Amino acid sequence: MEKAKHILIVEDDESILFGLQDILEGKGYKISTASNGIDGLKLASTKPIDLLVLDIMLPGMNGLEICKRIRKEKIKLPIIMLTAKSSEIDKISGLDYGADDYITKPFSLSELLARIRSILRRTYPEDAILNNFSFGQVTVDFTKMKAIVDDREVKFTKKEFAILEYFIKRDGEVVPRHDLLNNIWGYDKAPTTRTVDTFILEIRKKIEETPSSPKHIVSISGVGYRFISGNL
Repeated sequence: MEKAKHILIVEDDESILFGLQDILEGKGYKISTASNGIDGLKLASTKPIDLLVLDIMLPGMNGLEICKRIRKEKIKLPIIMLTAKSSEIDKISGLDYGADDYITKPFSLSELLARIRSILRRTYPEDAILNNFSFGQVTVDFTKMKAIVDDREVKFTKKEFAILEYFIKRDGEVVPRHDLLNNIWGYDKAPTTRTVDTFILEIRKKIEETPSSPKHIVSISGVGYRFISGNL
């Protein structure tokens, strides 16, 4: 079983802090918290943390200083900064000080979860192996290349399994067609976006209750698709 990733949240707004803690623990993450900059830096420097969610405006020591000190100590810790809604300087400063990403308040929970998954995937690619996954009325076992839909086995091609796995690992994110072309087919194979659309239509027929009105693989006009498991 994959070890739960350990996320440290440093935030002085208790409603945000404990709300995020409850939600992220519900998603299977191990959570530590701090409500001031000094305690946050101490935890980030001494605990085995996999990801830091860091507010900029903190008592004791602000988030930018924490970020600066972490990078000075050469701690390879991915950092998501929480910034003010319209403070462009905070965003730029956070990235300059070594933050990996930022999200503005008030933020969408689904967007934050997607950012967390994306950074963890990039930072710890060895953990990206997907064995099985369930959503809606679908259960997919990627080790056995087997899919159960509405309690019956449904046949998928190897390419369809690969596309579905790619989507699942990016649950909630927009997946451009060119990403699928590059990562599933490879540009040297010279498929077209129509090829992608044809495969998506076939997958929808197998997993969607109403393929013409999909709930799990939805089209994003002019871009590609978004997979929605409903598990977020």
